[in-house]
Amino acid sequence: MSNSQEKTKERRSFLTKLSFTLGGFAAAAAAVPVVAALLNPLIVKKPKVWRRVGSADDFQTGDFKLVKYENADPKPWAGSTDRSAAWVRKDGDDQFTVFSVNCTHLGCPVRWKASAKLFFCPCHGGVYRENGSVAAGPPPESLHQYPVRVKNGQVEIETSAIPVTTVGV
Repeated sequence: MSNSQEKTKERRSFLTKLSFTLGGFAAAAAAVPVVAALLNPLIVKKPKVWRRVGSADDFQTGDFKLVKYENADPKPWAGSTDRSAAWVRKDGDDQFTVFSVNCTHLGCPVRWKASAKLFFCPCHGGVYRENGSVAAGPPPESLHQYPVRVKNGQVEIETSAIPVTTVGV
């Protein structure tokens, strides 16, 4: 083998190793955010916070009322998206049922239709009964139900950081 062929072979070998090394670094750099996003729910505990949603006297027995509250983990840059909403029904003295405003299919805000006694999701036709169970459509499970308590005459729900939805339902 001639001297120039050997130099070409060495150069080619060096460039191949350099390409694999740089490609490996690029792949590792691209994988870091993906791995961090996958591990974040396992590592970071999202705070659960009791949020005041109104006075117990503000609610009519037997009917749902839309309430808005601040997300449990608001960010300074969130703007109006740091607010979320829930549907609250007074069942009796200091007895309440509270459902998330989010459809379990894709998170769209559901609307309560009192005359039908149903929640409707406008995005894909999901329908929920007044107990939160699925009546029709694509939702895979019932509406999320929040823990609720009455403290000093104020209705409070226990929330955690959740995907934020539009509260203009």
